[in-house]
Amino acid sequence: MALVSRVLVTPRVEILSANPSGINRSTSVSRRVQINATLANGGAKGVETVEYPKTNLNKDYLPGTTKDWSPNSWRNKVALQQPNYPDAEKLAETEKVLGAFPPLVFAGEARSLEERLGEAALGKAFLLQGGDCAESFKEFNANNIRDTFRVLLQMSVVLMFGGQMPVVKVGRMAGQFAKPRSADTETVNGLELPSYRGDNINADLPTLEARVPDPSRMVRAYSQAAATLNLLRAFATGGFAAMQRTAQWNLDFAANSEQGDKYRELAHRVDEALGFMTACGLTLDHPVMTSTQFWTSHECLLLPYEQALTREDSTTGLWYDCSAHMLWIGERTRQLDGAHIEFLRGVANPLGVKISDKMKPEDLVTLCNILNPENKPGRLTVVVRMGASKLREKFPALVRAVRQAGSIVTWVNDPMHGNTIKAPSGLKTRPFDAILEEVKAFFDVHEQEGTHAGGIHLEMTGQNVTECVGGGNNLTFEDLSSRYHTHCDPRLNASQALELSFIIAERLRRRRLSGPNNTLVESISSQLSGVL
Repeated sequence: MALVSRVLVTPRVEILSANPSGINRSTSVSRRVQINATLANGGAKGVETVEYPKTNLNKDYLPGTTKDWSPNSWRNKVALQQPNYPDAEKLAETEKVLGAFPPLVFAGEARSLEERLGEAALGKAFLLQGGDCAESFKEFNANNIRDTFRVLLQMSVVLMFGGQMPVVKVGRMAGQFAKPRSADTETVNGLELPSYRGDNINADLPTLEARVPDPSRMVRAYSQAAATLNLLRAFATGGFAAMQRTAQWNLDFAANSEQGDKYRELAHRVDEALGFMTACGLTLDHPVMTSTQFWTSHECLLLPYEQALTREDSTTGLWYDCSAHMLWIGERTRQLDGAHIEFLRGVANPLGVKISDKMKPEDLVTLCNILNPENKPGRLTVVVRMGASKLREKFPALVRAVRQAGSIVTWVNDPMHGNTIKAPSGLKTRPFDAILEEVKAFFDVHEQEGTHAGGIHLEMTGQNVTECVGGGNNLTFEDLSSRYHTHCDPRLNASQALELSFIIAERLRRRRLSGPNNTLVESISSQLSGVL
């Protein structure tokens, strides 16, 4: 048994001893890690020793150097959720074409994101990750990209104001096409068809011909991702994201609402602060004021596409999946000895893994060992999606297991997937109250365990859709059909997303004020609390 010594000082969990990047989890050497925590008796100072078993990893998927991994080593494993392409020769030719294309993102950008996510893991930043459930070819246009980007900017300002910390902005954009399905076929109008798996695989038209997986769709997905990234980079650095434009980010349809009013008040306070800075002689021309950092992410699902866009970084010799800055593994493809884990363990991008109440604590620790053998802050983000009641019941044991193992992860909540229901009309929807309840449960568990709520992961859009019921506009089941446009799962509209960000910001403000030495901060914040 290995021992973990925890020094109990504050409610925050931080690694105090040992260089995290120097921990080699593939050896059998016992480790001693000192962690700030809180005793059940109210946080008295002291030292608590916790025993936990060493993890025995299967040597067949032990992480290591590239000598036991290659971009195509996943092909020796079982790959779930992959389309059955009828033309293997066409698939191979498409992979060859993609392999010759330029990378969509660069290794240095991915490393920068990993650093920011490392700050979120330690409670010094907050991750805001959001975008479409599934991008589509049909709805691809500049206005949709701009509006989603704009809502994410608004949300980030609200969260920064409440948390007084950097917000790491990551879009579910420029590659979020493929979707896992619960069955290989579905019945539409009495006809059994192959399931629609995303526009980069097949079409959603209810015909046999449209549902046949077509490799050439990967090339079109690449082109759309490249165009999306080009526009996002222009928005992020070309002046659109400047702090001086905060008041101009309000969408017309969201402006005439309670959330719109609250945002205008917040934007006015930001303008006042900027005016004060100018009066003091501080320049507003610094890049931090005129631009923003924005990264892209998507689920690593369609492995032929991901392998084709994997490149070796010339400066470090590490392999990066250059289809996105960050990749995540879904609940259906996180098998410890599966192809998706095998592929992602060898790329150096920051990674995410989505977990439900089905995840066992020992399996999560093993997963941390496989995907983050050096225990680098920011390398691994664990996205929890359970629903409020199951989260309160199951999540604490997972947090304790990871903490006791000394693993550093960024804890993030996805309050969408665990709260999907069917409306009387048969349409899938998500009640806003249930989403909010899971977010509250997520923060409650972290307060209880003395760990950090590191971020939020949302399926959302800048469009004025009616897909999730509830919220400030009180959408009902009857309202769903008026603007129900999703290709897969229901999304928050801009007003609902902004409303949720104000609620999270208030929780971040409370967390900030509960920390040590916050007398001055509390005095100032009490004057501003009406905004949040």
